[in-house]
Amino acid sequence: MTSIRRREVVTRRLDWPDDVHPVLRQVLERRPLESLDELALELKALRPVGQFEALDAGVELLLKHRDAPIVIVGDFDADGATSTALMWLTLRDLGFGRVGFKIPDRFADGYGLSRGLVERLAADAAGLPKLIVTVDNGIGSHDGVAAARERGIDVLITDHHLPPAVLPAANVIVNPNCTGTAFGGKSLAGVGVAFYLLAALGRAAGQPAAVTRYLDLVALGTVADLVPLDQSNRILVEQGLKRIRAGQCRPGLQQLVAVAGEELASVTTASLGYKLGPRLNAAGRLDDMTIGVQCLITDSPDDARRLAVTLDQLNRDRQSIEAEMKADAIDIVDGLQLSDETLPPVICLMQSHWHEGLVGLVASRVKERYHRPSFAFAPSGSSRLKGSGRSISGFHLRDALADVAAANPSLIERFGGHAMAAGLTLAASAYDDFVAAMTAVAAKRLAPETLSREVLTDGELDAADLTLPVAALLRDALPWGQGFPEPCFDNRFELIERRVLKDAHLKLKLKPVDGGQAVDAIAFHQADVAWSAGTVRRIAYRLAVNDYYAQAKVQLIVEHVAPA
Repeated sequence: MTSIRRREVVTRRLDWPDDVHPVLRQVLERRPLESLDELALELKALRPVGQFEALDAGVELLLKHRDAPIVIVGDFDADGATSTALMWLTLRDLGFGRVGFKIPDRFADGYGLSRGLVERLAADAAGLPKLIVTVDNGIGSHDGVAAARERGIDVLITDHHLPPAVLPAANVIVNPNCTGTAFGGKSLAGVGVAFYLLAALGRAAGQPAAVTRYLDLVALGTVADLVPLDQSNRILVEQGLKRIRAGQCRPGLQQLVAVAGEELASVTTASLGYKLGPRLNAAGRLDDMTIGVQCLITDSPDDARRLAVTLDQLNRDRQSIEAEMKADAIDIVDGLQLSDETLPPVICLMQSHWHEGLVGLVASRVKERYHRPSFAFAPSGSSRLKGSGRSISGFHLRDALADVAAANPSLIERFGGHAMAAGLTLAASAYDDFVAAMTAVAAKRLAPETLSREVLTDGELDAADLTLPVAALLRDALPWGQGFPEPCFDNRFELIERRVLKDAHLKLKLKPVDGGQAVDAIAFHQADVAWSAGTVRRIAYRLAVNDYYAQAKVQLIVEHVAPA
């Protein structure tokens, strides 16, 4: 059951300037702000590099190896790709002349710095590296770090994932989430952690602004990884967006914008999250994220275009395979479901023909459709399963996996992640036992009220505010995203016109019941909503700018239709 609920005002009594538009104030009063200073988006408002205690040791280790061979080991998602590119480009600019990178193969290596990956690096014709720098991974790579140290290779871990109880024996670990770290940037993405380390390195090398020229990459990785947009992340994203809109971004990023059908000047956080991020991620899901990193680091516009086109085609292939897997998943769950009450507290699915690179997307779609923590599994080799989970608010996925592992020590071979997303590896024979164990943990951890879906809104808008200028104001005021959600409102509307697009979406014309002009609206994937002309419904919606046509128009993006 889905309901519409209005967010409560959570700000303290703030002294709002007179020039803040009433609608923007209405929204910001319902966001987690302690003071108006948190709305500052200039780089000078960023948490100081000097507050991050581990950076000095990381800088010292990097400078020690300035003239030695260094290998950056990244991850096969957008955060990992942008982190790798950021590290490679900035080290190059700072005079590190022998830097390479390696992205683990999702299917052969699995996640992170593995022993097998280190062995291949050691056997590479390019020679043994003297330093491995991990980005967006490594905090759980005990075997890989040990393998490197056994061969005399130093290891610098930069990561943002939650650490295990026992840390790997790296020379230096830079992770704001490690116990005892007082630095406040706990929500940084992997690319944000790399940014801080490189900012400190640039300062030590006498080039403090070296890393800021690549804020476009920081913005893309931060948004794509769905980390909470606290003030630090809002600043990094806003400054990156400014560079992108001004055309001051990497050639590969420019070409990704072009193949996505966007204009640089109008790129938003939604563009990064829903257009660019998926194209970059497609390489890691279906092929090799080396393609994505090469697209981001190349200085050649021609190579950037060729690589962006390749990524675009991989994304189309991903969409086709994902659609089939999603249909399978929905059929399975719908076959079990009689009502919301009959759904298990956590949904676990596995099919032998599913693609292991796409199980996270299937879990996400199932979670969105049924509002349950969801896991999807696919075979990985002849005897193992790779699983990926996505969660709902109120259920910490990694902690739940830790509970399962503690109660069943040999059940999960490997796991890691965050509150809302996690991955794991199982023996194929352990699947049924995992489902039973996770269901038991979910039954204990999930409060009944968390299983009722709510669409949260910022209240009503006056009909006079359903305009293009207000929509543009909200779009451009701040970076919106995880933990700092895009404005959403609810009003009662009369349906004037209704037609179905592509058998899936509703194109609507709605008239506010309290007066005002009719407005266009679109309800994605809601073609089955029953709503006849002349009747009134309460809808939750986002106020958007539709710039598809030559002249931009205001449009409502319908999130949910409820009885009036």
